[in-house]
Amino acid sequence: GEITLRGRVTAIGGLKEKLLAALRSGVKTVLIPQENEKDLADVPDNVKGALEIVPISTADEALKWALTGSLTAVEWDEVAEPLNPAPATVPPIDGSTVVSH
Repeated sequence: GEITLRGRVTAIGGLKEKLLAALRSGVKTVLIPQENEKDLADVPDNVKGALEIVPISTADEALKWALTGSLTAVEWDEVAEPLNPAPATVPPIDGSTVVSH
């Protein structure tokens, strides 16, 4: 599946297998495309009972589940914060200084 440029979530293939793999790996909550909700009939009841399965249809719905806080718009002032700030100056190294990364 994928998320379209307009934020719509499209159907996936192999929902049953993906849910089984999620359960085996310890996942508790799974977001699935709304279009695949009909495919849950093929998933064993014990798998459906062990997972919180959330059908979604937009990227916004996915973000509401994935993010812990609410989304807020960012105010941007290009004059106050230019896109390419001047690089920081680096003092010359005389060879006697040990630098580790």
